[in-house]
Amino acid sequence: MKKFLNNVDTLIPESVAGLVRAHPDLVTASFEPTFVSRKTPATAKVGLISGGGSGHEPLHCGFVGKGMLDAACIGQVFTSPTPDQMIAAAETVDSGKGILFIVKNYAGDSINFQMASEMLEIENMLVMVDDDVAVEGSTFSVGRRGVAGTTIVEKIVGAAAEEGRDLAECKAIADHVNKQCASMGVALTSCIVPAAGRPTFDIAEDEIEMGVGIHGEPGRRREKFKTADAIVSDLLDAILADLKPARGAEVLLHVNGFGATPLIELYLLFNSAAKILDARGLTIERSLVGNYTTALEMAGASITLCLLDAEMKRLWDAPVHTPALRWGL
Repeated sequence: MKKFLNNVDTLIPESVAGLVRAHPDLVTASFEPTFVSRKTPATAKVGLISGGGSGHEPLHCGFVGKGMLDAACIGQVFTSPTPDQMIAAAETVDSGKGILFIVKNYAGDSINFQMASEMLEIENMLVMVDDDVAVEGSTFSVGRRGVAGTTIVEKIVGAAAEEGRDLAECKAIADHVNKQCASMGVALTSCIVPAAGRPTFDIAEDEIEMGVGIHGEPGRRREKFKTADAIVSDLLDAILADLKPARGAEVLLHVNGFGATPLIELYLLFNSAAKILDARGLTIERSLVGNYTTALEMAGASITLCLLDAEMKRLWDAPVHTPALRWGL
């Protein structure tokens, strides 16, 4: 295993410290317990908190800032943060309007965020993101998994919270966006969890894992490698079967890299997807291409489609200023 490490045990705090040093105008960090929060706390707005295991960067700590999250709780690699982190983060960012927890639907995240919600003495609600159409259930999740659609949920509800929407409105918006999103991924290689020191799964040079999870958990099937057009067609078949968009619908197309796939390939995948969506009579109104929900150094990508309405487009376009997303400023 070759990774830039000093010590496996200090990887997370050293990485978080680097994030803060790189973006001192945007974020600050606590280490006992560990979470990242806005450098300048927001006032008189719903506090948005998300989080999960490390290894998916920039999700979630890279989305802390104006127009998105107020704080992100950081677990060990592919391991949920703990309730004490979530409670400390909530108490730090609360401005009197309540807290909305945005949770990816995995067993550990679900249990720990629900525990934090019940223990927290501040008014709060939870949103469970479950956009992955690859599986209806797995040993890694309670029902469908939360994957790259999480970025879209956090951006749109982040804009709503910034406008001053109340807690119930923010939850309703986040739930609505989640229902309009569907994702599916494909892996070309495994990733290596630093503490394990070996690939999470073995895959032959001529194989791909269709529907892989962002922790390397199995997908729908293992099959032979094929062209990008054929792979994208299979991914979109599953996504469109789930969303069932009407002809003429407006969509946001998000092509997300898992960490080791270069932009030249991600844009090729976007082009493949765009041709299929054009043929289906769907209009790509917004787009996002890049590594946003990663799986360490896994080679692969996911496609997320989100059905848009006028309000969602307006909120997507609202200004955002975070380490990973910046526009409209």
